Amino acid sequence: MIRHTKIVCTIGPATRNEESIERLIDVGMNVARLNFSHGSHQDHKETVDWVRSIAAKKGKAISILMDLQGPKIRVGQMKEGAQKVEAGQELIITSSDIEGTSTIIPIDFPELPRDASVGDTILIDDGLLELRVTAKDKGKGELTTEVVVGGLLKSRKGVNLPNVAIQTSPITEKDFEDLKFGLSLGVDFVALSFVRSPREIQEIVSRVRAEGSQAGVIAKIEKPEAIPVIDDIIEESDGIMVARGDLGIEIPSEQVPIIQKLIIDRCRAAGKPVITATQMLDSMISNPRPTRAESSDVANAIMDGTDAVMLSGETAAGEYPFESVAVMDRIARNVEENYPALYNSLGFKKPDWEEKQVIESVAYSCVSMAENVGAVAIATITHSGSTARRISKFRPNVP
Repeated sequence: MIRHTKIVCTIGPATRNEESIERLIDVGMNVARLNFSHGSHQDHKETVDWVRSIAAKKGKAISILMDLQGPKIRVGQMKEGAQKVEAGQELIITSSDIEGTSTIIPIDFPELPRDASVGDTILIDDGLLELRVTAKDKGKGELTTEVVVGGLLKSRKGVNLPNVAIQTSPITEKDFEDLKFGLSLGVDFVALSFVRSPREIQEIVSRVRAEGSQAGVIAKIEKPEAIPVIDDIIEESDGIMVARGDLGIEIPSEQVPIIQKLIIDRCRAAGKPVITATQMLDSMISNPRPTRAESSDVANAIMDGTDAVMLSGETAAGEYPFESVAVMDRIARNVEENYPALYNSLGFKKPDWEEKQVIESVAYSCVSMAENVGAVAIATITHSGSTARRISKFRPNVP
């Protein structure tokens, strides 16, 4: 049985070698994700070379997705890699390039003292640590904070300020350098982080085309500002990633499932692929089996109509990367096998006849005919791939 739902695997220290990549492909990886927030250009080039050569040897089509860092604010280098901070203590945040301690930490965004205000909440490491701003000194480039929720403060962990408008360019100079390098490697997709408007997608698409690449551009939805204009972002993008990690910090966590379903539904209607990402099998970073809630999370995303599910830390740095992919593969196959009518009905809806889109109507009729005659495959002649993508929108049972 063909598995329709694709599995995206992040390549990291746990899997960045030839043998591991081959095992990932064997157990079900369809897309290799390169996280340009970490690793050197040489690391990523080696990974691409391994993926391409192994996929060719096995006769499999494995896509490569480069994920740009974007304007992500991160903690700088901490002494000994991590320092413990206690609830109630004072902690200074500085834009100076220093080694962090338990009383003062560096961040890589010099404008943070300008944008933050007294009373603002600062979340670190996906919300595991919480600070409250008590004073600011723009001259020194420092914020004084009180630790609300303490813990181990590690190097290079993400920093979020919910409900604070950070004045920063959506595409950094690092992103442009990484983009040019990634496109030179022939990546298939480019993911843009922290998308807030369709204009940002237009800019990155323009850059991609200027480099002579036809790579698809994926908009990562991580900021609340993107939700009101989600239809416009979908229209300008080649696909969407529901990046639930940062999104779940920027908005109340109870809203994330609703937003996830809304985005998946809009993508299905528009015929654009959608990836559901972050913490899908998070416990498998250190455990050989998922929790029941995680299994349900993956299954429900597939039943909602997601085209792909993504593994992040599970395959990048986890102890059980191959088991994680195998579990995700089994969940996807089980959903598709036991709920075929539901799976097909998500896409098999008549197009909007009022728009009189000839290609859309032909695609719909093609899938309908294939189902009626019991075809074993659908072959389409296409120059850009658009026709094939439109046919896939209606979720045929055959390849």
